[in-house]
Amino acid sequence: MSKFDIFVNRKKELASLNKFINSNRAEFIVIYGRRRIGKTELIKEAIKGQKAAYFFVEQALEEDNLNSFKKIIAKTVDNPLIAKADFTWEELFQQIAKEERLIIVLDEFPNLILENKALLSKFQKIWDEILKNTTIKLILCGSSISMMESYLLDRKSPLYGRRTGQLFIMPLKAVHILQFGIPSIEEAIRIFGITDGIPEYIKEVCYRLDSGEKLEEVFQPDKTLFAEAEVLIKSELRDPTRYFKILKAIAFGNTKFGEIANYTDFPAPTVSKYLSNLVKLHIVKETYPVFNDKERKRNRRYHLSDNYFNFYFRFIYPNKSEIISTDGISGFDEDYNRHLGRIFEKVSEEFLEINIGMLPFKFNKMGRWWFKDKEIDIVAMNENMREILFVECKWSSLNENDIKRIFELLKEKSGHLKWNNDNRIEHFGLMAKKIQNKEKFRKEGFIVFDLEDF
Repeated sequence: MSKFDIFVNRKKELASLNKFINSNRAEFIVIYGRRRIGKTELIKEAIKGQKAAYFFVEQALEEDNLNSFKKIIAKTVDNPLIAKADFTWEELFQQIAKEERLIIVLDEFPNLILENKALLSKFQKIWDEILKNTTIKLILCGSSISMMESYLLDRKSPLYGRRTGQLFIMPLKAVHILQFGIPSIEEAIRIFGITDGIPEYIKEVCYRLDSGEKLEEVFQPDKTLFAEAEVLIKSELRDPTRYFKILKAIAFGNTKFGEIANYTDFPAPTVSKYLSNLVKLHIVKETYPVFNDKERKRNRRYHLSDNYFNFYFRFIYPNKSEIISTDGISGFDEDYNRHLGRIFEKVSEEFLEINIGMLPFKFNKMGRWWFKDKEIDIVAMNENMREILFVECKWSSLNENDIKRIFELLKEKSGHLKWNNDNRIEHFGLMAKKIQNKEKFRKEGFIVFDLEDF
């Protein structure tokens, strides 16, 4: 076991899951999220010391899965006759229903449905007629977001409305990477730019770096991260070729609808359809300027939902041939350092959310803002107090002259944001890798943070 194989954070999710497990009624809990995000580890942490039957559903024949599941149930309830009995699913769950407060986990449940979609109706019957009035806890878990949402959560599903709880597992925050033993926040941000908050990716990169490898070596052809994005997308989409081109377009900074259409040379209806599918799969997200009414579609932009997808389609996908032939990418360090500028914006937003008490007011809305050729990295505001904070993020070390120029430009851009312009309290901030004379600027009323503060 690697020293990086640890259970990090998930306090909120664990508390929620424990609440379901410790209730006095039957529970039907749906847990889903992308591969490697830590669903199984969360479940195993929650059922420690509990009477629980954990079953990983294989991509196998239904009969084989049923036989394997019977053996696990037989062992859990200490009744070897169950393993030998010729039970149907319904008959097996009738045996399970005799137990008190037993937890049943079917991990990668979609694998069962692939073999036989009629099982959805069987599980509806199992819940309605066998488990509903017991104290059994049924947990169905899966990594295929499209299948989990359509087969378990969609109103057309036989199981719709049966669940008593659901957890959509999100990535960890950048700050949690430090808990994996990373020596500095700068190194954590460099790792975050590749792995996002996906625990298995973080563990993999931390192990590689701890073993003496360079950051560029963690995505060589024999490593997991070299092909993981394609595996994920192919598991959700039948013909991903055109999707890859759209994702590459976005990763290279084409975030407006027209820019994506021009880059891909696809017809607008095709781009619209594919983007809609990618948004539903949580691979792409739609973004709008903060304060902007979402109905104003012309200001909409598209971004990849996490840093790993962004990294993959910016660095790995377009450079596969070079990586395979040379084990690297020419000019990678310089290009990646530039790429970290946008990653640092994401980390800075997280820092402000966590350390809101360090600001002169508590904001209730935060995001990026743009209008025509004007952009501000972070804008945070309190609508009731009419206070607003404008922040620029720079992944570099800044001297006093740099900082003065940044604040002058920031003040000029802030005037283009039309919100209580004649009656608002304005604050201006800067977040950077290193800021010279921080205290001087703080005394002048500016809000400044660098990696020392992080």
